[in-house]
Amino acid sequence: MGNKQTLYEKYGGFPGVRQVVTEFYERALDSDVVGHFFEDVNMARLIDHQTKMIAGLLGGPVEISDARLAMAHAHLEVEHHHFDEIALILNETLTDAGFEKQDRVKAIAAVEARRSVIVRRSRAA
Repeated sequence: MGNKQTLYEKYGGFPGVRQVVTEFYERALDSDVVGHFFEDVNMARLIDHQTKMIAGLLGGPVEISDARLAMAHAHLEVEHHHFDEIALILNETLTDAGFEKQDRVKAIAAVEARRSVIVRRSRAA
């Protein structure tokens, strides 16, 4: 009965997700808000890890724990405005990659659900 396709399958599995992630990082590197996070980073390795994470969020065969996400971001001091910028860039990238609106909403919601794991408390001004 239920032949429900995951977003991961709908948008091309690992090759499709990898293409989106690669484009996302090209845009993120150009961002004045978050580009500095990616200086001196092994981008091939980061794209690999991020492809697995996004694949999992889209219903693919990969599961990355919140604890692992928290550990990966702990040293970065990511604040809410950084996270907002990342979500905006991801939405633009998914739009340009042909993701339907309801699918973008689901993907962004899955990322948003991890905000509290990734964002450190904003410092008082």
